[in-house]
Amino acid sequence: MTANRSFADLVAEGAAAPTDGWDFSWFEGRATEARPSWGYARSAGERLAGARAALDVQTGGGEVLDFALGTAGPDRPDAVAATEGWPPNVARATALLRPCGVVVVAAADDAPLPFADAAFDLVLSRHPVRPYWDEIARVLRPGGTYFAQHVGPASVFELVEYFLGPQPEEVRSARDPERERAGAEAAGLVVAGLRAERLRMEFHDVAAVVHFLRKVVWMVPGFTVEAYEPRLRALHERIGKQGPFVAHSTRHLFDVRKPDS
Repeated sequence: MTANRSFADLVAEGAAAPTDGWDFSWFEGRATEARPSWGYARSAGERLAGARAALDVQTGGGEVLDFALGTAGPDRPDAVAATEGWPPNVARATALLRPCGVVVVAAADDAPLPFADAAFDLVLSRHPVRPYWDEIARVLRPGGTYFAQHVGPASVFELVEYFLGPQPEEVRSARDPERERAGAEAAGLVVAGLRAERLRMEFHDVAAVVHFLRKVVWMVPGFTVEAYEPRLRALHERIGKQGPFVAHSTRHLFDVRKPDS
C-alpha cells in the first residue's frame, strides 16, 4: 500500500494520526503484532461474569474493558469502575464507558487508588505502567483476584535500540515477570498463575513507526520526527530494500489471589 510513497508523505501521515486511546486499528495494513495465546480481553470478560464489583486500573481509552464487559453480557458486575491518568484518555474512556454504567476516575498512574479498602472482588489491568501491589492488595476483598496482562522485559527493543542504541542490562530487564511475582508475594498476594510469551511484530512503513513511537511514548522518550529524522529516513530506505522491520513484544499474564484471611 505504501511502497511507492515518499518518505515525507509517510512521515507526515504518521505524525498527524491521533494518539488518544488504545485503539490500534489505524495500523491495519501497515503493522502487525501477534497476540498472546490466552486472549486477555475475552478472558477478562469471563472473569467479569463471575464478579460483584470490579475495577480496571489504567484503562486507557476504555476499549479493552468495553469489549470485556460485552463478553460478560448480563452476568457483568453491578458495580464497575476504572482509573486513567492521561487526560485525553480520561475523556475518551468516560465517553465510551459511562453509557455502560462504568465510573471512570481520573487518577495518576503513580498515585494510590482512590477507593476504599476491600472495595472489589476483581481488579483488572492491561499493560499498566507498573503494578502497585500494595494498592492492589488493599482494594481487593479477601478471596478477590487480580487478573492482568503486563508488558514484559525488553519489549520491542529492536525498535528502541535502533533509535537509542544498546540499552544497559538494568533497562532491558525491567518489567521482569519473576521480579513482579516477588512484588506481589511481598504484598501478601498469592500468584496462582503466571504465563509469558514473546510475539513477532512487523512495521511495514515508516509512518507506522512514527505513529507507534508517538502513541507509546515511553519507548523512545522525547521522540519527535525532527530529532530522529536521519534514523527515520534510513529506516524508510531499509524497509524499501529489505521488507518490514521486525521486532518482538513480550507479554505476561498474571492470575493473582488475595488470601481469604
